Amino acid sequence: MAATLTILHPGRLVTSTATSKSSASLSDPVDPPPISRRRRNARIAAMSKLSAATRARKIKLLLFDVDGVFTDGKIYLFPVPSEAQHPIVVETKGFSAHDGAGISLARLGGLKTGLITRRNSETVALRARDLKLEYVYQGIMNKLTAFREIIGKEGLGASEAAFVGDDVIDLPPMQDCGLSIAVANARSEVKSRAHYITPHAGGEGALRDAIEYILKAQGKWKRAVEDYIGGESTSGD
Repeated sequence: MAATLTILHPGRLVTSTATSKSSASLSDPVDPPPISRRRRNARIAAMSKLSAATRARKIKLLLFDVDGVFTDGKIYLFPVPSEAQHPIVVETKGFSAHDGAGISLARLGGLKTGLITRRNSETVALRARDLKLEYVYQGIMNKLTAFREIIGKEGLGASEAAFVGDDVIDLPPMQDCGLSIAVANARSEVKSRAHYITPHAGGEGALRDAIEYILKAQGKWKRAVEDYIGGESTSGD
C-alpha cells in the first residue's frame, strides 16, 4: 500500500511516496521448525546412517525366516501310501549343521533366537525343538505383527532385534528392526534394504554368518567359541 507524504519547508514544497507492507511477502524468511522437531529429525537422520557393525552391537534377539534362510528354499513333498481317500503327504526340508552350531554359539553369546514363517511344517518344529529356539511362529501371514509381539514379550526395542530374510514378505520386519540381514540368495529388493548381506546362502550357513557377525561386533565371539568347544552348549550340532 502506497502513501503520499507532503512536507512544508519555508519557500518550497516536497512530496514523497512511501510504500508499506500489510503482510509478509513470499521472500520473507520462514520461521524454523520447533526445536523438538528438529532434534527428532536429526536423531532419525543419525540412526539411518549407523553402520551395520554399530547396529549389531545393540542386538539381543535374532529372528529369521525359514524357507530360503534356515533352509535352501527347496520343499520336498512325499506321498505316503494310505487307504484314505486323500493321500497323506509328508513335507521335508534340509538344514545346515553350521546353522545349528551357530544357534548354540548365539545362546552362549547371550542372544535369543526364533523363527517366523508363513508355512506350517512339523519338520521345522522338530528342528526348532532340537535347537531349543526361544520363539517358533509358524503359519504367520503378517510377520511384522509377530515380530512386534515377540520383542514386546522380551521387553526390547526394535533397535535391539535383528531379522534375517530372503524375500519381499520379510521386508516389513526387516524395515522395522535394528539390524536387517539378507542372505546371499535373497531377492534384489531385499538386499537393497539390508544393512548386512551374508556371504553364504540360506541353508548353507547364512544364519551362522549372521550370528558370527553380531557376536564379533559385540566382542563375544571368541569367548562363545571357547565355551562351545569346551562343551558348555547343550543343544545344536
